[in-house]
Amino acid sequence: MTDRNALIQPDRGEKATTIHLVNKDLLADWLRRLSTGQRAALAAQKFEGAGYEHAIVPDGDGWFVVAGVADPASLSSWCLAKLGDVLPEGTYRLAEEPEGTAKALFGWASGQYRFDRYRSDAPDDGPRVLLTKHARAIGPALAEAGAVELVRDLVNTPAEDMGPAELEAVAAQLAKAHGGRNGAELHVTKGDGLEREFPMVHMVGRAAGRAHAPRMIELEWGDPKHPRLAVIGKGVCFDSGGLDIKPSSAMLLMKKDMGGAAHALALARLVMEAGLPVRLHLLVPAAENAVAGNAFRPGDVLRSRAGLTVEIGNTDAEGRLILADALAKASEAKPELAIDFATLTGAARVALGPDLPALFARRDESAAALLAGGEASDDPCWRLPLHGGYAEYLKSDIADLNNAGGNGMAGASVAGLFLDRFVGEGIDWLHLDTYAWRPAAKPGRPKGGDALGLRAAWHMVQARFGRSGGDA
Repeated sequence: MTDRNALIQPDRGEKATTIHLVNKDLLADWLRRLSTGQRAALAAQKFEGAGYEHAIVPDGDGWFVVAGVADPASLSSWCLAKLGDVLPEGTYRLAEEPEGTAKALFGWASGQYRFDRYRSDAPDDGPRVLLTKHARAIGPALAEAGAVELVRDLVNTPAEDMGPAELEAVAAQLAKAHGGRNGAELHVTKGDGLEREFPMVHMVGRAAGRAHAPRMIELEWGDPKHPRLAVIGKGVCFDSGGLDIKPSSAMLLMKKDMGGAAHALALARLVMEAGLPVRLHLLVPAAENAVAGNAFRPGDVLRSRAGLTVEIGNTDAEGRLILADALAKASEAKPELAIDFATLTGAARVALGPDLPALFARRDESAAALLAGGEASDDPCWRLPLHGGYAEYLKSDIADLNNAGGNGMAGASVAGLFLDRFVGEGIDWLHLDTYAWRPAAKPGRPKGGDALGLRAAWHMVQARFGRSGGDA
């Protein structure tokens, strides 16, 4: 496997192949600098300067690369990503490093991601190394690429190999890597303790049996005197739908239903790696929504950690149940900010498609900050309303509320309103309903598990708590 940390290196004048960036508007002028033979080589490769096009041009005893981008003077996160994937193994440098180079470094590394854990024929291609004069930007770019890689690896792994115990193991690795004074401390609640302290997590996961037993995974890190940041991730490691069972076609991607947990673990790692001045509280309720004789049923009434009772209108609306217990626990310590990630509703995907996580927020200024973080990092999100008028869709005749709206409308907002009932009063809370999956490949973003909303949240958290990424 390629060492990600070797993919971007400081430029100290080593021998490297040059990459020239052009677009359609600049191509004609740029071609005048070339020899007749070089222009012929470009013509033979049908290079026209469009985005993500590239060509290899002979130059004496060597060669250089010309690549099409939207704007050679201002780069995005993804404009070099395809080059990182398709160029021959070797070392490269940009002829010029314009604005946005720091963002493009992330894409160069991200474009070389491979998930080959289960392949016996995995290609053994070597790394493409990019040299840069923006040395301070290397660490942040590789940290973000590593966090995205973590999300992809966790989501891509099948449920048999990525159950609650495996999520716990990932959290344990993070705790071990970030120990020391004010270091990470891991606490896992399961068994009888889970039933007492987090009853809805227990009820959702108990049908999965001992092999995939449910648990609440908590990690705390940082100086207790610093502002408290709670990060919560839905960890449904496989979702059959429970007794309201999904059709087989709808189960095919349900290994990704722990995508929220993957995002939360990745954000926690970024926070700790950067030494951000916060008191981090990571919570991952981990369970498998299985079918068995002791599965929870439609019509059952569950008691939550917060004391509210919940009538089960649909066992396939289980993610909000386990998140409710986690949000209640996070709220007890009164965090300055709470962020949760969840692959929560199909309604969010119907509204916004696979690329845009749905953002719900109590405070306009926090929503604006996260959206700005998404724009800055090319990781866009879209805000949907926590419209109080839809709270009536969660009414129950026999309990405090129902876990599923009965009319099928405003599903993403109704799910957000359910969660809002379990977040402490006055707490600044952001909820990201993300897909965690890319149904079709794009440059730097292969088909499969993906981080959507992670970098937006990370840039927002950095800006809020006082540490920024590298230079541009």
